[in-house]
Amino acid sequence: MGRSNQANLKKTIYFLKRNGLRRTWYAVRERMEERKQPPYLWRPPTEEQLAAQRAWWEARREREGEPVAFSILVPVYRTRPEYLRDLLQSLCLQTYPKWEVILADATEDDSVERIVQSFLSGGAGMEASAGGASSPGTGDARIRYVHLERNAGIAENTNQALALATGDYVGLLDHDDILAEDALYEMAVAIEAGERRGTRPQMLYSDEDKCNGGRTEYFEPNFKEDFNLDLLLSNNYICHFLVMRRELIQDLRFRPEYEGAQDYDLVLRAVARLEDPEREVHHVPKVLYHWRCHTGSTAENPESKRYAYEAGRRALQDFSDRAGWWARAHDTEHVGFYRLRFGGGLFDSRQDVGAVGGRLVRKGKICGGRMKEDGTVVYMGLPACYSGYLHRAVLSQDAEAVDLRNLMVRPQCLELFTQIVGVPYRALPGTDIFDVSVLPEGSNVCRLSLKLCEALRREGYRILYLPDLGGEG
Repeated sequence: MGRSNQANLKKTIYFLKRNGLRRTWYAVRERMEERKQPPYLWRPPTEEQLAAQRAWWEARREREGEPVAFSILVPVYRTRPEYLRDLLQSLCLQTYPKWEVILADATEDDSVERIVQSFLSGGAGMEASAGGASSPGTGDARIRYVHLERNAGIAENTNQALALATGDYVGLLDHDDILAEDALYEMAVAIEAGERRGTRPQMLYSDEDKCNGGRTEYFEPNFKEDFNLDLLLSNNYICHFLVMRRELIQDLRFRPEYEGAQDYDLVLRAVARLEDPEREVHHVPKVLYHWRCHTGSTAENPESKRYAYEAGRRALQDFSDRAGWWARAHDTEHVGFYRLRFGGGLFDSRQDVGAVGGRLVRKGKICGGRMKEDGTVVYMGLPACYSGYLHRAVLSQDAEAVDLRNLMVRPQCLELFTQIVGVPYRALPGTDIFDVSVLPEGSNVCRLSLKLCEALRREGYRILYLPDLGGEG
């Protein structure tokens, strides 16, 4: 699926060293079953769609004046010429033209600068952009190049570019990756939609996928959830393509002490700063970013930047400490995925959580746990030894509802529990988990679970899904 056998073998060996033979066997078996699924096919926008997007820009500008502007930050260092040209071309082909890119170059010599100049002069066989974007042959004032005095690391190099940003929103783009042609258009439309609803987005993110070095194959799409705090506290699922209000990101800046996980640290601190992240953080459910995989990249070889995952764990710990939680951040068996373990009881630290639910397993497969508002079990039928799509089945996450058959309720909410469920809350011996046997025979557990969680959410509480809560059910 776009990855070499050698890369897969390396990942398997790394996983085996970390987790042992049994877990590795299940992980390999799960990946093999995934390959039986229909292949992923990225479908770029049609020419008709791209033309309509350009027309939207012109009509919007004539009707209401200049829309939002984007500043794209790209720290570069010894970037391969073909990758940098691809990146710049993907910007020049944007159907939304109000952008600038700031290339902060820490390369010791002028090799990258010469690539940029060649692109701007129309060299290296570059074609002019379509649909009103300026041609590289005529130069493009939106492409801003800065040669840094020294290589201070990605975080500080990006800070130097950030200080020069003038757009309303700032986007982050790695020096060997690609934006889809409609990326900025989709972000602009989402921003305008949020403003019409009365809340100007502070942060937006899109879905993404990976591509090989030559961009002939696209694979491993990351179709993301809408903002989910506890999933974010398990993994930086937001990742790319990320844009943030300029005032917010310039105030926060990137912290060099979290080098390698500087984006994750930034997002966590931004979420902590926002008054209502559920309304101020917007997910654009479209693949707008292509993460290029090549030898040595984190996408191709997760262990190539082990320090980044350690920095991510420290960033999560910092978030927890600043929130005043009594918790420790731990690695899971999957690199880059974490678990907060609370001391003294989760409800003591998490005043925002009204109920916690775990999974239920029957005959080796998940049969209950996290549910959607219509009662659908999110990971229904998944073998209990599997981690699921992007490991989400084994991660902590916010839920619309969780199952009464493996659930704990905040002590302050026990009266509400009794009102909704119809029986007093009684815990299983030696636990705080509800003893479902006290329900009258014939009770509709699914309906009661949904009704209880809806009532808790109306009271302003969060419903937390912890897969490893309790027993097998």
